[in-house]
Amino acid sequence: MLTLRLPPALAKSLGRSARAAKQTKSAFVRDAVLERIAEAEDHRIAVKRLRALKAGKSRTYTAGEIKRDLGLGV
Repeated sequence: MLTLRLPPALAKSLGRSARAAKQTKSAFVRDAVLERIAEAEDHRIAVKRLRALKAGKSRTYTAGEIKRDLGLGV
C-alpha cells in the first residue's frame, strides 16, 4: 500500500487521464510506475552492455552477419 499526495493540478490531470484511459486512478498510476520501472531496468542493461562494448568484452554484429549465422541468406 502506498499513499501519494499530489498537487491539485496534477491530481486533476491524473483524474482526466485515468478517465480517458477508462481506468481507476490507482490502476493508471500502477501502470505508470510499472512502465517507469521497466524503463529504468532497460537503461541499466543498456549502460552495462555499452560499458562491456567499450571495454572490448563484447562486440556488435551487422544485419548480414546475423542473417548468415541464422542461415537466412543475404
